[in-house]
Amino acid sequence: MKRALALAVILPMATGLAAASLSAQQTPVPPAIEAQQDRLRIARAQSASALKRSQALEVQASRARDAATRASAERAAAEARIVAAQADIAAARARIAIIDRRIGMQRERLADRQGPMVRLIAAIQSLARRPEILGVVQPGSLRDAVHVRALLGSIGPVIDARSRSVRVEIDRSRNLRGQAGLAVASLRQGAQTLNDERMQLIETEARQRLRAGQLARGALVESDRAIALGEQARDLIANIDIAEDAAVTENRLAALAGPLPRPEGEGPAPIPAGAAPYRLPVAGVVATGFGELSENGVRARGISLAARANAPVAAPASGRVVFARTFRGYSRIVIIDHGDGWSTLVTGLASLDVEPGTPIAQGAPLGRAGGGDALPITVELRRHGQPVDLAALIG
Repeated sequence: MKRALALAVILPMATGLAAASLSAQQTPVPPAIEAQQDRLRIARAQSASALKRSQALEVQASRARDAATRASAERAAAEARIVAAQADIAAARARIAIIDRRIGMQRERLADRQGPMVRLIAAIQSLARRPEILGVVQPGSLRDAVHVRALLGSIGPVIDARSRSVRVEIDRSRNLRGQAGLAVASLRQGAQTLNDERMQLIETEARQRLRAGQLARGALVESDRAIALGEQARDLIANIDIAEDAAVTENRLAALAGPLPRPEGEGPAPIPAGAAPYRLPVAGVVATGFGELSENGVRARGISLAARANAPVAAPASGRVVFARTFRGYSRIVIIDHGDGWSTLVTGLASLDVEPGTPIAQGAPLGRAGGGDALPITVELRRHGQPVDLAALIG
């Protein structure tokens, strides 16, 4: 997002610079400048479009990350509910085990209470079922049989009364066990449902995080593209300004009289044998290296040097001065044409010692550095308009 904000600030500034440069000149616009202006408009439109896409993708990525966070929280809640359901199932199973134990104990109590009576009833029934012929053989047996049957009829209700409470307890325990079994089945079904919900939330979270990552990568790509297009727009603005200033300077030079003949024997100082083809314009500490990324997301196209106040600034290589004056935002600048498509741009000078159209030798003075809080001295070497790393050319 910081990269997008930086671009949002740079692009309008670049647009304003281009408009000011185009409106300041009253001379006819050459076809080359018109082509550069067309490329500038296209680059600005593409950069603005890339910036909008980057911002939209970042918003979508933020929403996807929020959805993934919500899914993660819901998954954690579902897992907590699953743990609680599993604990309830374990408790229900423990209650069932207790009820089964009670039923067993109650059955033992019922057996203890019914045992003697059952044996007594069996003995009485055996007497009551004796053959009738025994009543003839044994006198009184018939009367005893009648008494036994009467006794058997009266003992049954007594046995039922004594065992009724135990049977009620057994029935109640069986009812509780049935309810506990239903509760366990319901808890199992609920736990399975929660587990299915948890798996769905895990899949949703994974999809949302994957989508957020894809959108974030897309936003980064669009942001880099917007930065590159912004740099291209800035280069086009600089080329338009330089071309227009060069055209104005050429018209002014054409209106002047020809140069006076130089006396024989005079000329630029010869370059010492073995000297490097290129040199730094001023002694100082390197503030920005070639290709270094600034806070605004723009890569440096040259080297910036923090020099002492009033330090002399010299020409890095011989050539012809094509531009030397104050340029907005860069203090005083000098452009040297070395021929064969090579050129040097030196910015940040506090004063100038050269004029456009004059030849200059390597090491000849260009002006003075400001120092202190002034702009650093920046030197850019170009080949057919493309920045070149000058480190390899410096001895």
